[in-house]
Amino acid sequence: MESSSTNITIRIDKETKRDFEEFCYNVGINITTAFNMFVKATLRTRTLPFAVSDIDARKQARLELKETFEKLQKESVDNGNDKMTMDDINTIIAECRLEKSQAK
Repeated sequence: MESSSTNITIRIDKETKRDFEEFCYNVGINITTAFNMFVKATLRTRTLPFAVSDIDARKQARLELKETFEKLQKESVDNGNDKMTMDDINTIIAECRLEKSQAK
């Protein structure tokens, strides 16, 4: 298969371009390489390599908290521990926060 290249022209504000050029420089690549990495990752996975959502961060956090709480409620009932105290709940929340901060 013959490999050839073509140009793509995109519009971006000057400050964003400057910041992105600086980022690319700091990680040892240029904008063309970064864009090619994005395109190849998208084609390889058949999805964008990041989440796209119209949900703001606070709403997303509330949804995740609600899902976690519902999961904990179900686990409590399944394990016969459906009489959790606030201290029990706060301990679990602290553990989840610690896990999340260590995952970053």
